Amino acid sequence: MAQIQRRTTARGNTRYDVRLRIGGRVVTRTFRRRRDAEAYAITAEADRLRGVVIDPARAKVALGRYAESYLEGRGDLAERTQDRYRYLLSHHIAPSLGKRPIGAITPGEVRQWHADLYRRMPATAAGAYRLLSQIMRAALTDEIIARNPCQVRGAATERAPERPVASIAQVNAVTELMPLTTRIGVQLAAWCQLRRAEVLGLRRMDVNLLHRTITIAVTRAPSMTKPEIIKPPKTAAGRRTLAIPGHLIADLQDHLDQRTGASPDAWLVPCSARTLERHWQEARDAAGLHGLRFHDLRHTGLTHAAATGATTAELMHRAGHASPLAALRYQHATQDRDRALADALSGLAAGSGHVPRDGRAMERINGVSEQRRPPADLPLTSHDDEQSQRDSNPCRHLERVVS
Repeated sequence: MAQIQRRTTARGNTRYDVRLRIGGRVVTRTFRRRRDAEAYAITAEADRLRGVVIDPARAKVALGRYAESYLEGRGDLAERTQDRYRYLLSHHIAPSLGKRPIGAITPGEVRQWHADLYRRMPATAAGAYRLLSQIMRAALTDEIIARNPCQVRGAATERAPERPVASIAQVNAVTELMPLTTRIGVQLAAWCQLRRAEVLGLRRMDVNLLHRTITIAVTRAPSMTKPEIIKPPKTAAGRRTLAIPGHLIADLQDHLDQRTGASPDAWLVPCSARTLERHWQEARDAAGLHGLRFHDLRHTGLTHAAATGATTAELMHRAGHASPLAALRYQHATQDRDRALADALSGLAAGSGHVPRDGRAMERINGVSEQRRPPADLPLTSHDDEQSQRDSNPCRHLERVVS
């Protein structure tokens, strides 16, 4: 409990000291009037009973200083995550809030800081807000602040726009415009559905042309505080062996022979992430695909794989996803697949005898119907046999017509 002690200073003035224990140490507040000391003692005791105990001295520490100590104590963070957090702290949090006492930061200040950052960098604002909220929650646990000032609804959610899916012709066009040393990177990103860090982490030893597979064992990513971060994939699902599509084998063999070092650990794409990105942007713009990101190649490959009928488990394996929800994001409709479904419906309508009102549609359906009509020399199923099949399986006739 808070204790009040009366004392007299050297000049003969009366003072009232309120002592209470916060965070394992004794904190003293001094007042000139007893009633002020009693009011503070009552409030402090009420806060203690509610689990809200604030250390006034520690609440004066600067946010930037506390954040540094917080990150130093997060040994559980992956190297890349730690690197990104320090970048967000030094470039987007500390310049505005870093020198403010952590106990003095208000919800209004946080709201204004987030609004300013969101106007300039929407995606970065979400990540920076999440980090600031983590730091403030730690300060709340440490009994430095009474309330987390990060109260902006929805600020932690990234609202990234739907990414485009490139056509096969577009992928081929941008591939041809890439330099020979990095061309294979575009092909592997699209047709093996690799992340950029996985493309850059491929070594000669990871390619097995005999079995036509590649193994993802190392990733190589840019760092915000040092040249590169080279490490294994962060999940067991990311460490995988993938079959190489047959049409890439010749190009991959040529790349290994002409543009890859002889050492087993020689990089398949012998450049940094920044160099690869620069080559990609030049080729993309030359192909007229402005705004298409390198990561969209992986998105494109997974979407086309889904259109071929790949199951969720198969997509998870190729993508290196541990969660089915992540794999489902790539199962988008494509124009080619939509046209195939439309043609199937057209064939179904033609087989049922339905006559569309649109003459052009009728011509198209007739064309499909003619193409799908069996040759004259093939035996047709009798009416009785067909009726029997319908009775045993109502869906069988539908499957025959659509296929």
